[in-house]
Amino acid sequence: MLAQASPWHAHALQRTAAGLAEPLAVPARMEWTTRPGQGPGADVLGPDLRGKHLLELGCGPGHNAAHLATRQGAHVTGVDLVGPQVRRARSHYGRLNNLTFVAGDALHHLHASDEQFDAVYSVFGAIGLVAPELLLAAIAPRLTPGRVLAFSVPHPQRGGRSSSGDDPPRRDYVTLPDRTQLPIARWEYSTQRWDKHLNHAGFRLTSAQEFHDPRTGHWPTTLLIRARKL
Repeated sequence: MLAQASPWHAHALQRTAAGLAEPLAVPARMEWTTRPGQGPGADVLGPDLRGKHLLELGCGPGHNAAHLATRQGAHVTGVDLVGPQVRRARSHYGRLNNLTFVAGDALHHLHASDEQFDAVYSVFGAIGLVAPELLLAAIAPRLTPGRVLAFSVPHPQRGGRSSSGDDPPRRDYVTLPDRTQLPIARWEYSTQRWDKHLNHAGFRLTSAQEFHDPRTGHWPTTLLIRARKL
């Protein structure tokens, strides 16, 4: 019921209404930002991912997971709250080896599993859409010391917004393919605020990068955070 009440469910339904998704070619690179080709790629997760076990929280249509499983040789599990989105990912890339797509809530999946991963990542996915004090604490047991957590989120100052130091989420909107806007809650923190939450959950922030998309003005659009489990 939670997934079906989500604006992301409405978004996925509209995306799939035109017909079944077809198999796609595997993307040549991993994307972290709103502008394809900008910034780093899979190297954020480590220099050699062959045989490594990776978990994506909020995999969407599966493009990044497919790249990591095929071009980087990793074993990838992609989790997404929205069933139609997972079906779309399977239609695109279900034929590939070392790649599993799971429909489910990120928190529930983390709590229900005892699997250990070499890296956990989120690209405009669950991190930032679930209360960080809950989600980061659930991620920590799935990583051994030294392993990587990386995520990209909308920059808190995008569009000229003021950066907030408060813990409550901000009101934001999902724009559907038909241009309808539905409200969502986002936790939009500065690097310093993310650092505080990461430390509290047992991580050490190792890098923070800002990226701009000149098509949307001079304000930064994406914040990419990388941390290691202590």
